[in-house]
Amino acid sequence: GAKTAAGLFAKVAVEEGKFSQGSPEYGPERTGAPIQAYTRISDSEIRIHSAIDNPDVVVVLDATLLDTVNVCDGIADGGIVMVNTKDDPDKVRPKLRGAGVRVMTVDATQISLDEIRAPFPNAPMMGALVKATGAITLQTLFADVEKKFKRKGQAIVDGNIRALKRAYDEVRG
Repeated sequence: GAKTAAGLFAKVAVEEGKFSQGSPEYGPERTGAPIQAYTRISDSEIRIHSAIDNPDVVVVLDATLLDTVNVCDGIADGGIVMVNTKDDPDKVRPKLRGAGVRVMTVDATQISLDEIRAPFPNAPMMGALVKATGAITLQTLFADVEKKFKRKGQAIVDGNIRALKRAYDEVRG
């Protein structure tokens, strides 16, 4: 989920003429444990190759992490925290331990169930992230999703594209 989304977001940025890096960070935890995936996007060459300690944006695919992990740790002042939840941003904000952040929410799990018929929130979260950041365009993301999923059939491609667009339209905050 997170690894695939980070990699695809980075790939689309490069296709749009930007510089990017996308990489996961796995801890010693067992399979299925939360991971962190990083994506850097810049208009100029990226010369650093380490984990991101002070992100501008944090994407939370699993809202239950808000009760156990400080997702705002190190986030830049004025940064964005995007959470996959049916709740409004005002309901999520008290769970965050970071002042001065913009909280955005979208029910990516429900969107993926409706459009893809599976609980894969990473596609809708990318659509919401495009809306929040403007770092890449939906059109290039649509084209890459089509290339990536074409072998799985047109129904999968169409479902993912609908999920991206719907989250783009429905993100709150």
